[in-house]
Amino acid sequence: MATVIGLVTLWPNSAEVSAVASQSASAAQGQTLERGEVLGITEGCEGAEADLGGHCLTFSVGMRSGPDSGSMIQVPVRGALASAGIQVGDNIELSATAIPPAQDPAQQEGSSERNYKVSATSYGVSGVFRGLPLLVLAVVFMVVVVWVGRIRGLLALVALGVSAFLLLAFILPALVSGSPGVPVALVGSSAIMFVILFFVHGFTMRTTAALVGTLCGILIMAGISLIAVHTTRLSGLGDESAGFLSAVATQIDFRGLLTCAIIIAGLGILNDVTITQASAVWELRAAAPAMPRSEVYARAMRIGRDHIASTVYTVFFSYVGASLSVLLLLYLYDRPVLSLLTREDIAVEIVRTFCGSIGLVLAVPITTWVAAMFTPPGRDEAHVPWKAGAPSF
Repeated sequence: MATVIGLVTLWPNSAEVSAVASQSASAAQGQTLERGEVLGITEGCEGAEADLGGHCLTFSVGMRSGPDSGSMIQVPVRGALASAGIQVGDNIELSATAIPPAQDPAQQEGSSERNYKVSATSYGVSGVFRGLPLLVLAVVFMVVVVWVGRIRGLLALVALGVSAFLLLAFILPALVSGSPGVPVALVGSSAIMFVILFFVHGFTMRTTAALVGTLCGILIMAGISLIAVHTTRLSGLGDESAGFLSAVATQIDFRGLLTCAIIIAGLGILNDVTITQASAVWELRAAAPAMPRSEVYARAMRIGRDHIASTVYTVFFSYVGASLSVLLLLYLYDRPVLSLLTREDIAVEIVRTFCGSIGLVLAVPITTWVAAMFTPPGRDEAHVPWKAGAPSF
């Protein structure tokens, strides 16, 4: 019920989101994104680009959209795109900027309006159009999931689609419209977990136990993240994308956005931990109906501790892999290690890792206890032969 109320209260108004989007788009007025095909690649650049030094290529591009559609243009390319392995025949995206001519001489001097006519367009390669390779990869992923997971895999894909809908229809528009990040993350994450757990795993007490543990883990991550972001004085502007976003969407609370990102980043592995623990409890009860709840909890926690150990490594290495280029760059700096670790771009990843891990670890005993309470009680403990000798560690 709280999730439904939160969705109704925080659901973004489409008119407000459109107004914010139009205001943000005005910052890039005169720029469009066009498509083209690479027809030729030559080493080196001419003019001012050649004076900049470094690796530079010149692309001959056949325009497929925009004012120069059907014609061929020459575009200099340097930096990461020059080393991306782009080949002849690849489709690329170009940022097109309209260049206005001088003011119309027929216009009266002193007029408050200016009549500009587009006389030329400046192009720059903004990226590679990767639609087809990504589509093929997505199809392979879905086939493998359904082939191995059968009906459960198919349900997982449907739940993933619903989760993507909630992300695109609620979480992102709510953040864009300036809603506080933590409530949006809590409501959106809870709604996603309701859909994923009950739709994929069914409406059972086992699933309910996993859901309770998941929601507790989300609340813990939210609280720890909120405290960590404020005490470490993180601005939420530690990367290039956030810096650009701050220029075109000033209404966004970037500290709240960072907290929201930490919570959402931990959802997948949190769901994995809680559903595994709930399943472990139920399987233990099925294998030993006479086992008392305290013993079920103790044995399930031994499974959970193994899961915790592997999960901590999973979270750590996933964040290290995501920020590897930043780590390499900082590794080359001649600065003390502590000074490097306190840089915002690195501190953000540290906060993500610790906050996510704390929520995951605490979700294990919570889920295990709830699941043990939801299972039927065991028989008289005097008839349980393993009670006295059960190890505990």
